[in-house]
Amino acid sequence: MRPILSLALLVAAVAQAAPRFPTSAAVLAQAEAAPSVPAPGAETSVPPPPAPPEPKLEAPRAPASRPEPTVPTEAANAPSVQPALAPVQEELPVQEDTEPAVAEPVREHDVDAPVTPDDAPVLASSDEAPRTTDAQQQRLVNGAPLYNPNVSLHIVQKKRFADEGKHELALYPAVVQVNGKYTNHAGTALHYIYHLQENFGLQVTGQYNWHTNESGFNLELIDKVREQAQAASSLLLVWGAQAGVEVTPLYGKFAFLDNKLAQFSLVLSGGAGIGSTRHLIRPAVSNEVDGQRYDVPARFGDTGTKFLGSVGGGFRLQFGESYALRLEVRDLIYTARVDKVDGCNLADFEALEAARSTGQDFAALQLSGSCNYQKFDGVDPKTKKNYREDIILGRDLVAEPSSDVLNNISFYAGFSFLF
Repeated sequence: MRPILSLALLVAAVAQAAPRFPTSAAVLAQAEAAPSVPAPGAETSVPPPPAPPEPKLEAPRAPASRPEPTVPTEAANAPSVQPALAPVQEELPVQEDTEPAVAEPVREHDVDAPVTPDDAPVLASSDEAPRTTDAQQQRLVNGAPLYNPNVSLHIVQKKRFADEGKHELALYPAVVQVNGKYTNHAGTALHYIYHLQENFGLQVTGQYNWHTNESGFNLELIDKVREQAQAASSLLLVWGAQAGVEVTPLYGKFAFLDNKLAQFSLVLSGGAGIGSTRHLIRPAVSNEVDGQRYDVPARFGDTGTKFLGSVGGGFRLQFGESYALRLEVRDLIYTARVDKVDGCNLADFEALEAARSTGQDFAALQLSGSCNYQKFDGVDPKTKKNYREDIILGRDLVAEPSSDVLNNISFYAGFSFLF
């Protein structure tokens, strides 16, 4: 019994002292609510706890170009839990005059983004619209900036108009001989070219010389000293026909009139064929009959067809797709051997001369089948010229047969049409 009484007295004493001595929980609550004023004594020497650091204002960063992490299904459906003791940050006062400057975000360099070059052209006036604003198109090409108003032509590209598979018809109204030592020629030529490939074609050429005569030097020899060049050296080409090839080893284009383009080609040609020749028998003379004076034109004799070849080169200047201007120099090469004039050989001329002296009819003579004796017989009713006087001149041409290879170098100027 005695221990029980002692315990009861202790409980009653504690109950009576409870209003004067608060519990530890109440003491902690009052300590938090009361201002923190340090009591005098040794405890005042302890420094206060450091204040939490102010949050730094960081510039927003561009989102990194990386795939977002995969979130498990269970974690995505779970409710978000915040920490119980999350620190509460007090709002800092913002001063308008002392607001710190925030640096602009630095973006990472994009490799695929175009970079404008330093030497990009600058427009003279704001009203002029640029041809392009794409920096990739304004890049340097062989050292020259594109779309620069000071550069008209930047690069030579492939041919604007292809020649492969096309037909070309060329007309040369003026063909003039340039090496006329013993002969003079002037005529017209017509060429047809089929371009098998871009730089190779087949051609057919026809030429007719409407003016053929011996040179002034040779005519002066005949008039003053009764001499002339050998027949083979002064043979005249009347017409020619050839077939050959044309090669274009070089082509290009150039600018003119600041904004026009023309295409040019270097052409080389060669061919072979036949040509008709003639030779001067008698130059132009004056004939006086019964006191009346007549002007007798020059007399030429046919010397037959000869082998004809040619080599040449020049330029073709093309405007547009169908028209071109052609300038060429060609060397016509033909063999010359004069052993017949108008089909009559030396034996025929001797028989004709014997019959002329006796007044015999030429039809009764035994002449070669090719001899055209009618051109050496009769009298011209207009000029009263007796053609029998030319027999001796024809005989002199074939008395000493000569052979040679003539070079007729001529300049060709004309135009062509492509289709």
